[in-house]
Amino acid sequence: MKKTDTQDGRAARKVTAKSSAAEGLRELFVDELKDIVYAERALLKALPKMAKNASEPKLAAAIEEHVAVTEGQVQRLEQIFEILGESNRGKKCDAMEGLIKEGESIMEETEEGPVRDAGIISASQKIEHYEIASYGTLAAFARTLGEDEIASLLEATLAEEKEADSILTESAYNSINFEAADEDQDQE
Repeated sequence: MKKTDTQDGRAARKVTAKSSAAEGLRELFVDELKDIVYAERALLKALPKMAKNASEPKLAAAIEEHVAVTEGQVQRLEQIFEILGESNRGKKCDAMEGLIKEGESIMEETEEGPVRDAGIISASQKIEHYEIASYGTLAAFARTLGEDEIASLLEATLAEEKEADSILTESAYNSINFEAADEDQDQE
């Protein structure tokens, strides 16, 4: 069957629509990258305070180790911006700012000890879950856009965030939550 001019026109519109959609996705992708780089930089400022406020030495050490991991993640993001030929200037991330403020409130409103440590873990895990969602989405966008090298970089960061979340969960389940509960019972 021979194609008609109408069929050729539809095919041309489909190609144009796909190109426009891809360009729209690329813009969203870059916008989300700017959001997460801002978030990571803000976190770099907040993590030392969280480590300082943790009374459990293992928790403080885990947070301090995550500072170095986060620095590497920022470098990876800067590499991604370079690959894309885009500015690495971040875009204010209201979500991360809110999560950091929540963590600061917990530290201000609780006394030093296991309850504060449990609160620091709670705030930290909320941050990790935000990062896991962000990096998972960004990696999927990168794969869709055919940016496999960038997707691999984002997937490496995603794996680090999942590992950090696992470490926090282990700390909570293995000791800190129980110590916090014991502290509550001692006060009754």
